[in-house]
Amino acid sequence: MTKNAHPFKALTPDFIMDAIESQGYLCDGRNLALNSYENRVYQIGIEDETPIIAKFYRPQRWSDAQILEEHAFSEELAAQELPIVCALKNTQDESLHQFKDFRFALFERKGGHAPELDYQDNLLILGRLLGRMHLTGAGEKFTYRPSINIQNFGYESTEFIREHFIPSELEIAYDSLAQDVLKSMEDVIERAGPVNMIRVHGDCHAGNMLWRDDKPNFVDFDDARMAPAVQDIWMLLSGSREQQGVQLNQILDGYFEFNDFDMRELQWIEVFRTLRIMHYAAWLARRWSDPAFPRSFPWFDTARYWEEHILELREQFAALNEPPIRPL
Repeated sequence: MTKNAHPFKALTPDFIMDAIESQGYLCDGRNLALNSYENRVYQIGIEDETPIIAKFYRPQRWSDAQILEEHAFSEELAAQELPIVCALKNTQDESLHQFKDFRFALFERKGGHAPELDYQDNLLILGRLLGRMHLTGAGEKFTYRPSINIQNFGYESTEFIREHFIPSELEIAYDSLAQDVLKSMEDVIERAGPVNMIRVHGDCHAGNMLWRDDKPNFVDFDDARMAPAVQDIWMLLSGSREQQGVQLNQILDGYFEFNDFDMRELQWIEVFRTLRIMHYAAWLARRWSDPAFPRSFPWFDTARYWEEHILELREQFAALNEPPIRPL
């Protein structure tokens, strides 16, 4: 590997199989790269057995303690009979493994498809599961994993973009708008008052669920953090405000069967939606040296992308100043 090559370049098929076989498996040569950018994830064929999933963690993103805390949270949820795909453990009861310069984890392969969120019964089921998940998530706090907040997802994201990526002709417009949006979010947070921070999935969208036998298997707790419960709820909403209100009603109907929900958190929906937009743009910018990103996101780092990003932030600025979405 050349001096300036990205670390993931080392993940050749032979390297991957050697890593898996270091945990006692016998690979049969089948290796399928799955859709993942932050880490690298593969379906690995195992001799005379069902294939398994291998996740190789991005170097220098999470510490060992943070990864193990994610694994422990998943196991705690699974112990409550929630449909969670947990990291497999070896004979030494270890779920996080090291092979040369890479840490990796192995998972059971689960079949299924992304849930159809326009079906109200599906939203009701998801609401029930989130209610149970958050009941467990509120039992303890993460020690090592960070929270989702306006500082790390908002201020730090806009600062990185402003310093490294925004085209010079858009810099003034971006900076002025970003400051207005951040101030509006601060105002919403102040009006909402203190909310309870719990352990949440953190990236609870349809792509991180495999629907099978009328229930979803939750996968990929890689973004699990401390946040208000609404962080895992708002990502299931889409469409017009009226449509989101109907969806929210179904989710909360299921949620209230198992857990309480602080309705003040609804004021955070547009805050979290805006923070995700800011964080996503900064995430692409921070990962641009990874060859997978220019190849998969060729439209990024163009003037047109940043013009559309500014327009999206303007729309969010308006949404932040509207009354919160309510169940209908």
